[in-house]
Parts: sequence; C-alpha cells; structure tokens
Amino acid sequence: MPTPREILLHYWNFQHFRPLQEDIINSVLAGNDTLALLPTGGGKSVCFQVPALCNDGLCIVISPLIALMKDQVDNLRKKGIKAAAVNSAMTIKEIDIALDNCIYGNYKFLYVSPERLQTDLFLARLPKMKVNLLAVDEAHCISQWGYDFRPPYLRIKEVRKHIPGVPVLALTATATPSVVVDIQQQLGFKKENVLRKSFKRPNLAYVVLHEEDKNKRMLKVIKNTGGSGIVYERNRRQTAETAAFLRSNNISASFYHAGMDAAQRNQVQEDWKNNNVQVISATNAFGMGIDKPDVRFVIHTALTESLEAYFQEAGRAGRDEQKAYAVLLINKKDKLELQKRIETAFPQKEEIKQVYHALANYFRLAIGSGAGHFFEFDIARFCNSYKLEAVKTMNCIKFLEREEYLVLTDSVYMPSRLKITGSKEQLYEMQVANPELDTVVKVMLRSYSGLFFEYTNIHENEIATRSKLDKAKVLNIIYRLEEHGLISYIPQSSLPKLSFGNGRIDSEHLRFSKEHYEQRKQVFQQKFNSVLNYADNQLFCRSRMLLAYFGETVSENCNVCDVCLQRNKELLNQNEFDLLSGKIKELLRTNPLRLNEVVENSGTGKHALVIKTLQMMIDEGEVIYDDEHKLTLANE
Repeated sequence: MPTPREILLHYWNFQHFRPLQEDIINSVLAGNDTLALLPTGGGKSVCFQVPALCNDGLCIVISPLIALMKDQVDNLRKKGIKAAAVNSAMTIKEIDIALDNCIYGNYKFLYVSPERLQTDLFLARLPKMKVNLLAVDEAHCISQWGYDFRPPYLRIKEVRKHIPGVPVLALTATATPSVVVDIQQQLGFKKENVLRKSFKRPNLAYVVLHEEDKNKRMLKVIKNTGGSGIVYERNRRQTAETAAFLRSNNISASFYHAGMDAAQRNQVQEDWKNNNVQVISATNAFGMGIDKPDVRFVIHTALTESLEAYFQEAGRAGRDEQKAYAVLLINKKDKLELQKRIETAFPQKEEIKQVYHALANYFRLAIGSGAGHFFEFDIARFCNSYKLEAVKTMNCIKFLEREEYLVLTDSVYMPSRLKITGSKEQLYEMQVANPELDTVVKVMLRSYSGLFFEYTNIHENEIATRSKLDKAKVLNIIYRLEEHGLISYIPQSSLPKLSFGNGRIDSEHLRFSKEHYEQRKQVFQQKFNSVLNYADNQLFCRSRMLLAYFGETVSENCNVCDVCLQRNKELLNQNEFDLLSGKIKELLRTNPLRLNEVVENSGTGKHALVIKTLQMMIDEGEVIYDDEHKLTLANE
C-alpha cells in the first residue's frame, strides 16, 4: 500500500501536506469516523482523496454543489484517476452507467448529490461497490442549527447501514460549537473525533466602515489596496451597476451572477483568475471552489444573512498569506433591510401553497406524477409567467425543499454528452448505407475516447469544424443517429433542475410543521442578530469575535482590524482610566447596559476614551459582554 506522502507526491507533486491534513488522513486510515474543520482554502479535498487512493476500493463523496462536483471529477480525471458523478443534472441512463462503472470499472471516486442517496437505483448498487471511505463535504448542511440545512443530508446515517465498517470523514469550513456536536450525532459517529485547524488569519484585516456613500469609500479602498479583488453585492442588478461604476473610474471590472449564461460566467471567471480583470462584482453565486491565492481584498456592500456566510466569503482574500482586507460597508438602511429579509425568508403558508400550485401548472404535472424527474427551471421566466416576486418565490421554494416537497439543484453548465448505444457492426452498417453520416461518425470516434462505454462530453462546434460542415448539419446527423437507436445524446444546459420529490400532490394537502417553521425562524433570527452584533461592535477585536463565534478562543488581539487600530490610536493615562472605570462600574452596578447606554450616561463627552476603558476592562475580566450584547460587572 502506498503511503500518503507517496500519493501526494505522485498525483499533486507536493512534498509536504498543509497543517492538519496529515493528521486527518491518518485518522481516516486508522478507520476512525472523523470531523475535519478546515477554513476556506484549507485543502479539504486532499483529506479524502489521498486516503482513498492509499486503499483498494472506492470513495463515495457526498456534495450538495454540482459545479464543485464537476470541477473535482474533471481535475481527478486530468490526473489519470477514474472518477464519476451522480447528480440531478444527469439522466437516469447516465446515472445507471456511472454506477455500473463504479462496480465493475475500477473507479476510485463517486461523487453523489444528497438527494440521490435514497433512490432505489443507488441503494441497489451500493452493496455491490467496494467502498473504502464515505466523505461528506459541506457537512454543516446536516444540522438544523447550521446556516444551510439540507434535509437529504439526514439520510446519510441510513446509507451507512449498507456499508458497515466504512469510516466517514465529514468536512466543513463553517461550524459553530452546537453544529459540531450535531454533525457527529447525525452521522452516527462511534465516538467523538474532531480535528480542527485554527481559523485565525493573521494576514487578513477585518474592517467595518459606516458609510452613506458606499461607492466613494469602495473606490478609495480598491485604489489604496491595489491588486485583485471581489465586491459582493446583494442582487444581480447591483453587480452590473458596480462594475460599470468601477470601469467609469478606470478600474477594470466585470460582474458575475447566476442569471448569466454559462459561457459568460466562465469567461468572466477566467479573465479574473488570469488577472485580465482586477475586480469581480458578484452575488454570492461567485467564488465556490475558486482558489485564487492573490486576492487582496473582499468588499461586502451589504450585510450577509449569517456570520458563516460572511466568514467564508471574506476568507477568499489573502490565501497566499500576504496582507489582505475584508471590508464590510454599511449604513443606516442596511439594518432595516436585513430585518425585512426575515419577513421575506419566511413567507405565509398560503403564499407557499400558491407557489407550489403554480410550479405544478408550469410543468403541467398531474397529481401523483413527476416523481424522480428533474425539470430545467428558469425562475425568471416562471415568475414573469405567474406575476410573482422572485426573492419571495425563491424563499417559498427553499421552504418546500426543507419540508422535502421539492428539490432544486444549483445552476451549473453541463456540456453536451453522447454515448454510442449500438454495436460497432450496427454503426458501420449505418455509415456504409448513409455516406453523409460517415464523416461525422469518424470525427466523433477520433475526437473522443470512451464513447462506447460512458457518456462523454462533446462539443458540436468542434465536430462541425473538423467535419467541415456547419453546426446545424452536424446536429441533424446526431439526431438521425439517435432516431436509429445508435447513440444517446443529451444537449448542453446551464439551468438549475427542479424535482417534485415523491410526486406532485394537491397544494391543499401540503403539511407544514409549525414547530419546524418556528425553529428555523428562530435560528435565522439568531444568525441575523450575530451579524448585526458584528457590524455594531466597537469593543472587541473583530478577528477574536469571529473566532469566538466558531468556538475558538484566542487571548491576543489581531492588532490589524479597525477596532484594534482605533484602540491603539486613543491615548489613555492612568488618571483617566481610574476616573472612567469608576463611572462605568457605578453605572453597571445597578443593571446590565448596552454599549451606547454606558457611553451616553458616562457624562464625560469623551466617547472614544470610554470605549477604550471598556475594552481594557473586558480584557482584564472586570466587565463581561454577554450573549444579549449587554455589559455586566464580572463580580456582580
């Protein structure tokens, strides 16, 4: 059996692992269920790919993101490693062949989307596979206390019963202490086993700026910082407006969002990765799976819905360990808008039923039909057809997903795929009888390997060029071959897919758990409050505050965030400290107070010095800042 380091050198050409990677790999190779907490860009995929390659058999990887799945499968294949995927963007025929290849074809990796885990097709093949590891990526999705809960993840524990003795490796970059506990319980860990790398990023300065003119400040940050960067916007319209504003100020910028076609998104992404464009203005659809090390700044122009989301997006800056900035620009309107999102995130039950009924009509599904089928879903066209508001509609769909009435995949470009289903003899006979088909068939066979064994990505324009025919003629020939049963052809697509789970039901029979609804709303509100607390914070080192949220305690301030820099600017002599600390103790002796109440009632007019005094008292343990964001005397 090759050693992990031999595998790393052979396939990745690296001599050494990153911190903690080897510990995680050794834990897995020892047969231990393991939860690995690694920050964004920490090299999670190596932690399951290396041990899987050390042992005989197949590693099953559960991932909710089709785009990430596709990228990892492509990268493994480029290394000469056999890998396949099973997800909702594929046809039943494709899935059937992929599963057979994993049983009989000496494949090393099978990527599976969580909604495919409990299908009869998958469960029937699973016991026939020689599985050596079950890897669960984005493992926080299994927890109802997590920020991105996905009900299909709860079935993983049941799937483990079909592969007894196989260890599970759960991986995530964002998990609070309660989520860490929940992940292990939901996955049926035999014993607690958490390996974590510190999320501390000494090179990354977290900054919150209260600005009415966000564009002016954004421009100043970009010009002062220089280098490559990302500006995260709240919606698609704002991404285009920001890119136009930056270009008008002589900064090369493009925009990116999920509503663009796949070719556009790929081009924008490549231009930015290759430094042909300095700044990407994007929605949160951008960045997943992109490991660009030299990002010098990430700017948010709106509050995110959770600190998990903010930490992950901000963490795309400075992965080369050079100085970088994570800047949040906010103003008075932002807090009101964030609060409004709670209302739209939890629509009324009648609104949810209305969207479900409209979807059934849109896809022309009779009651009881649609089970197991995935339909291409253009949300803009759907909302226009039924005069629905896009944001509220998406939140209705998310709620229907959580109740498992629907499944919606992420938007991802899937190239055209083709498999030869007839025999070589049948294909040859068709070529002889139809000379006009001969050239196209020969070009396909010369251009693409494996067409007789699995669905293979093809490019119609490339075939047309090599055949010296126009694309329309090539497509006509492909359709003729399919009509004769010689090939199976799937045209390219870039839209998300939607499924009605176990089939369409009458919308009046939809049942929603009041407890579940209220629980999710409570979790949502708590996460919003944490974001607001982070934005309002003037007392704590921002890095320490974020680390504490994820259960990591550090004793030193970062000395590079805006709070630390302001603290270090203010001069406070002993007499002032004694005077102000005395006033603070007097104020807090009666009742806990919020920061603004302490500052306003100090009676000094020296607000900055009051804040610095409080910071020092908190550092010394004299004052406690509790979960309700109130200040209390430690000995009271």
